[in-house]
Amino acid sequence: MGRAYEVRKASIQKTGAAKAKLYSTYAKEIYLAAKKGIPEIESNVLLKRLVEKAKKEQVPGDIIHRAIEKAKGAGAEDYETVIYEGFGPGSSTLIIKTLTDNVNRTVGFVRAAFNKVHKSLGVTNSVSYNYDYLAIISVKSEREEEIFNALVEEGIDLIDFENENGEIIITVKPTEHNKVKDVLEKLIPDVTYELDEEGMYPKDKVTLTGEDLETFQKLYKMLDEIEDVTEIYHNVDLES
Repeated sequence: MGRAYEVRKASIQKTGAAKAKLYSTYAKEIYLAAKKGIPEIESNVLLKRLVEKAKKEQVPGDIIHRAIEKAKGAGAEDYETVIYEGFGPGSSTLIIKTLTDNVNRTVGFVRAAFNKVHKSLGVTNSVSYNYDYLAIISVKSEREEEIFNALVEEGIDLIDFENENGEIIITVKPTEHNKVKDVLEKLIPDVTYELDEEGMYPKDKVTLTGEDLETFQKLYKMLDEIEDVTEIYHNVDLES
């Protein structure tokens, strides 16, 4: 259950982060989903799923409503997802996902965080080749065989399919993410997702101690405080 555990752990850590940042991130993502498609929840599947996920994370309805209404107006804010890769203390590495309307501002903040601990950013794929980019979806259901067969019949390439105490955990490539949800929602119209995440998972982890661990924690905290940063992935084992 390593990957599923990592997702759960990340979700728990999010609840301790500043709510204002969480709300801001969802507002941007909902705005983009509404702007790129039809700005109506029932007519835009991607928007509907994002709104459902936001509600599960207790994002207030008025924030969701304002983001959708904003997308209906004239003009547009050009948010884009930008990924940065960096080297931390010891053998640690980090992948920083951002959602920004000003790349120069964002990279300046991210680079400054690394500089403050005398570490550096890397080029594209200098770190990410040691990570797997995966989507993990799970639901509580006793229809394991039926779900498995339906996914296979749709031609979905399953990386992992497990049943943990009645919870079906499905791991696929992110390109298959929405296909899996289409199958699940067809089989279980009122399905509730226990997990619904995409992320970067390290192929191997490292253990840090002493000054290296303190430096890593300081770097992580500075990156997490940057408003444009939405996710931070790393290869440090913080459980040992």
